[in-house]
Amino acid sequence: MPGRTATEQVGFGVLGPVAAWNSGGPLALAGPRQRAVLARLIVARRQVVPVPRLIDDLWEDPPERALGTVRTFVAALRKVLEPDRPHRAPARLLVTEGPGYVLRAAPDAVDAWRFEAAVGEARELPPRDALHRLDEALGLWRGPAYAEFADEEWARTERSRLAELRALAVERRAEASLALGGAADVVPDLDEHVTRYPWREDAWRLLALALYRTGRQGDALATLRRARATLADELGLDPGPGLRRLEADILAQDAALDPAAGPRPAALTTPPSGPAATASRLWSEAAASYDRTVEAGARARLESTVGLVRSLAVTGAGGLEAARRHRMAVVEAAEEYGDTELTARVIGAFDVPAIWTRGDDPELARQIVTAAERTLAHLPQDASGATRCRLLATVAVETRGARTPRGPEAAHEAERLARHLDDPALLAFALNGTFMQAFTRAGLAPRRDAIGAELVELSARHGLVTFEVLGHLIRLQAQSALGDFPAADAHAAAATRLAERHELPLVAIFTRWYDALRLAAAGEAARAETAMRVAAQQLDEAGMPGMRTGLLPLALVTLRLANRRRPDVDQTMDWGPHRPWAEALALAETARHAQARAALRALPEPPPDLLYEALCCVAAEAALRSGDRPALELVRARLLPAAGQVAGAGSGVLTAGPVDHWLARIADALA
Repeated sequence: MPGRTATEQVGFGVLGPVAAWNSGGPLALAGPRQRAVLARLIVARRQVVPVPRLIDDLWEDPPERALGTVRTFVAALRKVLEPDRPHRAPARLLVTEGPGYVLRAAPDAVDAWRFEAAVGEARELPPRDALHRLDEALGLWRGPAYAEFADEEWARTERSRLAELRALAVERRAEASLALGGAADVVPDLDEHVTRYPWREDAWRLLALALYRTGRQGDALATLRRARATLADELGLDPGPGLRRLEADILAQDAALDPAAGPRPAALTTPPSGPAATASRLWSEAAASYDRTVEAGARARLESTVGLVRSLAVTGAGGLEAARRHRMAVVEAAEEYGDTELTARVIGAFDVPAIWTRGDDPELARQIVTAAERTLAHLPQDASGATRCRLLATVAVETRGARTPRGPEAAHEAERLARHLDDPALLAFALNGTFMQAFTRAGLAPRRDAIGAELVELSARHGLVTFEVLGHLIRLQAQSALGDFPAADAHAAAATRLAERHELPLVAIFTRWYDALRLAAAGEAARAETAMRVAAQQLDEAGMPGMRTGLLPLALVTLRLANRRRPDVDQTMDWGPHRPWAEALALAETARHAQARAALRALPEPPPDLLYEALCCVAAEAALRSGDRPALELVRARLLPAAGQVAGAGSGVLTAGPVDHWLARIADALA
């Protein structure tokens, strides 16, 4: 627009990954420290940040030339933010002032500032206008605030403040919608909201009120009981007067609970109706009958409990975490009876499909395997083959990602037994164990694809929904490794359809990461990086630390390697178990070749899991940069079986590019 200044034309986003844009589209921000400079200046809200403070915030142990490095970052940022500024003309946006720098962004240029203003304005608006204003405000969020800088002290207070404001906005939006008669519309959002913020009593109150107004009186009361239990467990507190008063009003069917406008809904004068209310009533009645009928110390209760724990594990992050907490306790309780077959049934009943090859709780896995092996050793001779098979499949699944002969051996024996017994559910569980042990070397994608194909066919024929989803996800991964992305797309779509139909929310975690992989494989690096950062933030809440830890930095580095760019290893990120590979590459990238070669010599073979080829490529890049011939020969031997495949894409989440490209680079270097 004519007459607009550069300052007015630039916008900034911090409600998610840090971003900047102008009228021409997104601006290409460089590496993580340059982004950190920009984010730190936005946090300061148009106040000067002294250079010494900036250095302390950027580095835990500042390098000797930190001052010059900060000046370099600022100069680069100015070129990005004001590309048309004449040479030697003073900056108008990122300004040097006194002892430091200040970002003179317009009051409406930063999404977080616009969000804060909108929430404040909505307080004074009538419900319909407030609802519209809050919808716009919440639509600005692309993920957690300052997403890349969750662990930085300088961002922590602002992140917390914005998260609190976002929670308040969700609740005010629900209030506005309730005032307009939209109770049914707000229930799903509020249900998710109380899961994320279980200590917010107003959120529980609004959810219970919304349920009541949709005719679900039983669910409203159940929600208030859940709030009471949650507050007691989490904070050791009783519900406040607002929740207690609402419970009393619901029990009395107080007319004051009805919307301000319109007649009293008929549903509120009659017993709850509809499928949700029916399900809630049946659950309560069946649970009460079970409590009355089945003796408190009966062994049947343990088997029923493990069935419930199994169901919890596929319902989402909260359920998955709860299942991990309770699983070993149930096994230990079974062992106390001294009944080996009961213990075997309890251990083997937890046949939850597993797709990621690194466990979420290694210590729990070790305990489960120990208990399963102990039970196998003491099973009577006449124990059923099915019991033995389930224990072996459990060992195969729980030893995933470890180089031990026991895992493949248990998987092979479990599959043999399952095929002999001709039990579809048992075979599906055994095939899951076989899949988990199919990562002993690179290039095994065709074998895993065959496992996935059998799982899909078997499960679809016998109604084993969760294992059918597993089969599609396995084929998604394998077809990605083989470079057949249209086929992988079809399996992603099939998994999504099943997940939506059968309420399996964790499937979306994998399909979101697959979307990022597709962008990376198509060469759309900028969009892929954004998608990966967003997927990583969503993964933070998924209750799967085995997948989350170290995944994002590895995905970003392999993305750069696939696009022939500098790796730009950020060692401040949480690399988890991949840190040794990151350190070797960082040393090579900064020309510390002798140290890099020493680090390469110390590297173990990558774990037998979905990231095997990706870590091989990181080691290859470090060896290429440091001229380490023995390391190159070793990594070539490891990658060679995967010739013709796409390195790392078998994970379904990231890629380092074609294996053939890496083999060619290694061959050229060795020549």
